[in-house]
Amino acid sequence: MIHWNSFADFLAMGGYGLYVWGSFGLTALIMIVEPIVVARNRKSTIARLKRQLRAETRLPEIGN
Repeated sequence: MIHWNSFADFLAMGGYGLYVWGSFGLTALIMIVEPIVVARNRKSTIARLKRQLRAETRLPEIGN
């Protein structure tokens, strides 16, 4: 088991702190942003499909 003498030693992670905490931070950021992006894209896709459906129902039948 690893023991640290201080909180600063814990944050430094034996010299790998920047990599460890940077990776942790980037992962947390992605996990926060991803659902927001998905929800926004879902709303725009639904709106686009509704517009497309309205446009298709307005077109007269061709060939009859």
